[in-house]
Amino acid sequence: MQQFFIVGIGSFLGGGLRYLISIFFNQKVNGDFPYATLSVNLLGCLLIGLFYGLFEKSLINNDWKLFLTTGLCGGFTTFSSFSNESLELFKQGNIMSMLIYILISIIIGITLTYAGYLMAKSS
Repeated sequence: MQQFFIVGIGSFLGGGLRYLISIFFNQKVNGDFPYATLSVNLLGCLLIGLFYGLFEKSLINNDWKLFLTTGLCGGFTTFSSFSNESLELFKQGNIMSMLIYILISIIIGITLTYAGYLMAKSS
């Protein structure tokens, strides 16, 4: 149960940081391009890579790993997890699995987003 709260606190902080970054970009940048989301996704990728690198060097214990990766980065952006999982498949030599994972995630994900939108709109 302790690990559940560790992840929950990290998620709370990650989501809060994402919100603050969105406010910042909405006040500073005009236009339709999603700069805030792009920035959060890219920063999240950098952070999760840094955290996993430190974890592999045994510089982060398991509770901190959960807090920083599943919690903070997960609450900040799930794109960072997607990116890290794709990298892990690549590092394991599973290139075809990596490509399938990326294509399915993007193509089916966008398709399902649109399907959900249409379902909500039609009801």
